[in-house]
Amino acid sequence: MAILITGGAGYIGSHTCIELLNAGYEIICLDNFSNSKSASLNRVAAITGKSFKWYEVDLLDRQGLEKVFIDNEIEAVIHFAGLKAVGESVASPLHYYHNNITGTLILCEMMEKYDVKKLVFSSSATVYGMPDSVPISEDFPMHTTNPYGRTKIMIEEILQDLYVSDISWGICLLRYFNPIGAHESGIIGEDPNGTPNNLMPYITSVASGKRKELQVYGCDYPTADGTGVRDYIHVVDLANGHVKALEKVMSSTGVDAYNLGTGKGNSVLEIIATFEEVTGKRIPYTFAARRPGDVAECYSDPSKAKEELGWVAKRGIKEMCRDAWNWQEKNPDGYKGKDNNNFKNRHLP
Repeated sequence: MAILITGGAGYIGSHTCIELLNAGYEIICLDNFSNSKSASLNRVAAITGKSFKWYEVDLLDRQGLEKVFIDNEIEAVIHFAGLKAVGESVASPLHYYHNNITGTLILCEMMEKYDVKKLVFSSSATVYGMPDSVPISEDFPMHTTNPYGRTKIMIEEILQDLYVSDISWGICLLRYFNPIGAHESGIIGEDPNGTPNNLMPYITSVASGKRKELQVYGCDYPTADGTGVRDYIHVVDLANGHVKALEKVMSSTGVDAYNLGTGKGNSVLEIIATFEEVTGKRIPYTFAARRPGDVAECYSDPSKAKEELGWVAKRGIKEMCRDAWNWQEKNPDGYKGKDNNNFKNRHLP
């Protein structure tokens, strides 16, 4: 019996594959590679020394997805697959609604058909919108500010309704805060297409000389240094949260939401200063206007995950910065690097 991981080649998905394999699970990965690369899966196999199946399938391809369920004994699903850029979702809302929601509906229909009723869903802290206070707990109201966040809210509500209709389902909704860092090996990491949407890949691209300077959006927030404060979590800690959530759904039924964060906030300037301290690299930056919808402070109350999943984030921002730079230094061109042949064909279906 295997765990199906949709979007398994992505940044968080690939790190979760490693933690699952190291924990002794059999996995099957599915990805359409629209914003990821198959090289990451070859490298997962190299890091763990374990082979596994993977399929190039889009969740909107009902026939292709069903073949995966027919050909394999699937016990549970961890669902990462989906479009995730906030700005792009504002520009192309119909594309986001169709891809994220319809893809999830088809996945759930297939799970129901083949009696697979254990699901861990990749949600987001964006479901909280602009909270009135921090830290944010799971019982805060959900009111996002963009179509991407609305797809997460809608999917959470769909999964709640699914459980009401059939109480044999076990579902975990994992609301991520801000994942950064990379696997300590430096073999896998975050490799965004085009201009990075997130802070750390932008910092590492400046440190490597690919970009002249970092733009810091907003210097007049009501925070200690005027820049936005976020809850940054090491991607390996986040991956381990999925292992704990999987253990929960495998042994119980119901729907539960969990914040995955550190419970601490760090400002943009604090991240820059820590990165400079850890790496010895100077990060030039300039201030730009605030982005619409950005809040001053956003960090989690992760106590529910600690109490019910037995999970806590263990790595600090120094480790996050160190590991992010280790990945960038070893892979200046991401997964397109010349050494990629070393990792090819480790695990074909």
